[in-house]
Amino acid sequence: MPYLELSLALVLLIATLCQWLAWRVRLPAILFLLLAGLVLGPVSGWLQPDAVFGDLLMPMVSLSVAIILFEGSLTLNIAEIRGVSQVVQRMISVGALVTWVIVAAATHYIFRFSWQISALFGAVVIVTGPTVIVPMLRSVRPTRKVANILRWEGIAIDPIGALMAVMTYEFILASSEGEAFSHVLLLFFQTIAVGLVAGLASGFVLGRLLSRDWLPEYLHNMTTLCLVLLSFSAANALAHESGLLAVTVMGMWLANQRDVDIHPILNFKEHLSLLLISVLFVVLAARINLDQLAEIGWQALILLAVLQLLARPAKILVSTLGMDVSWPERGLLAWIAPRGIVAAAISALFAENLIAIGYEEAALLVPLTFTVIIGTVVLQSATARFVARALGVTEPSPRGFLIVGANAFSRAVAQALKEHDFRCVLADSSREDIRTARMAGLETYYGNPVSEHAEIHLDLSGVGGLLAMSRQRYVNVIAAIHYRQDFGARRIYRLASDLSRRVSEKHQVSQGYRGSQLFGEDVTYGDVIRLINRGWEIRSTRLTEEFGWEQYRVRHGEDCLPLFVIDGKGWITPFTAGEVLEPTAGCTVLSLLPDTASGDD
Repeated sequence: MPYLELSLALVLLIATLCQWLAWRVRLPAILFLLLAGLVLGPVSGWLQPDAVFGDLLMPMVSLSVAIILFEGSLTLNIAEIRGVSQVVQRMISVGALVTWVIVAAATHYIFRFSWQISALFGAVVIVTGPTVIVPMLRSVRPTRKVANILRWEGIAIDPIGALMAVMTYEFILASSEGEAFSHVLLLFFQTIAVGLVAGLASGFVLGRLLSRDWLPEYLHNMTTLCLVLLSFSAANALAHESGLLAVTVMGMWLANQRDVDIHPILNFKEHLSLLLISVLFVVLAARINLDQLAEIGWQALILLAVLQLLARPAKILVSTLGMDVSWPERGLLAWIAPRGIVAAAISALFAENLIAIGYEEAALLVPLTFTVIIGTVVLQSATARFVARALGVTEPSPRGFLIVGANAFSRAVAQALKEHDFRCVLADSSREDIRTARMAGLETYYGNPVSEHAEIHLDLSGVGGLLAMSRQRYVNVIAAIHYRQDFGARRIYRLASDLSRRVSEKHQVSQGYRGSQLFGEDVTYGDVIRLINRGWEIRSTRLTEEFGWEQYRVRHGEDCLPLFVIDGKGWITPFTAGEVLEPTAGCTVLSLLPDTASGDD
């Protein structure tokens, strides 16, 4: 028992260190988790998951996969998918089928696997996954169109790919019974029916509990977790391995109910999924047999080449025919497709059962899947930036801002910057403020900007700085610390709160973490909100040789709060405490002025 406790604690510690290292170097955490698992398991022999966890290992993996798939399906809002370009819709439908067929055929002929196992492997590696795509996009910084396509493909293909793998697996199990083809189809559709009914029923019950306020708020997350695991287990008891379909359908049902607020649940599930993903990768990688890796060595490289150079380009070609996608954009889309957690977890889950019913080649599913994951992540992380630059589809230097807080002043700033072609995204957990911003035609993100959900769904293409201007001081501070690594310390700005005037220095966060203070030493959130409420507006004035900065200050005097300067090259700089800006001719000054003032645009 002490050994088990120590093993669990050290696995958690190592998984946390891997996540931290991935954050520091801006690479997918999966790469470090896999390498850690290989070192701990087959290389050093220190971690032996089957001996440590015993008969609980595969049930633990099954339940973890169920939770991960449920969390992924909570993001699959049908309305949002409809709004995505037809390219994404093709990629997750006909494009996925193209990948499936090519990979299945290649696996069959390269490894001499049965068609059943080849088809299952083809379905398993369909998924890419946002947990590997998003960190890569932040490093590569492709154009916004390419980034959106890849990001949405990763979100949508996760549950869809898992569903295809589950259906393929169910068909293999049914056909292994040796019954007539009609009986095989009956068992197959029985599994589908049980999964659909269990998922819809669980989603309906949970939705009613949440929307009718029949549960106290502190029980929402616990009840959700219980119902997810109950739905998964009950479906599996009624029809073998229909539980994964049940939790996927349950999540999709909840995600598309307008009267159910899933954001608190989603935040909890994100943290739980992060924990499970981290531990699963280390544990599953530790189970890999190095002899099996050596056995599939050169053949796995051939399959990886087929996946990278044939299957993915074919998928992109089919998905973009007749679409408004340039050939360089197609080239980058065809290059970036790393595999992630769902592929690894499902392959491990299915392999055990398939070996038990006589498919001995299924023992190679796990090492083969991990080879594909490592190969795609390493290859694409190392080359994607170079490929994007060579094709000319990288984003120009990011000039826009992520604005934390969607209050009246933040909306006014975003609107003013938008008029000068700076992309601004307003992030806030206030439903009313976000609704008002959307009605004004501004880009928004409803939720906590430092959540795991934001890591995946918050599109930061063209964004290179942070304006932390929320009414909540702690939100500004946390956002400043969180995005310091992404934007750099010099591009982090925050608006002081009224409380900061009354808080002593020893109770304040270090200046290095807070970022530069916006608009002056004595300007606070309360000050700018009061000016906005009095009718002041943000106006822009272009300085000339005849009307320079001195003349501008003389004209407006004290009735002026300078906010930003846009130089002749289009770079924008906020006025901050401790920094003296002297705009010159050709610069544009944005200031908060009384409604009687006028600017010369």
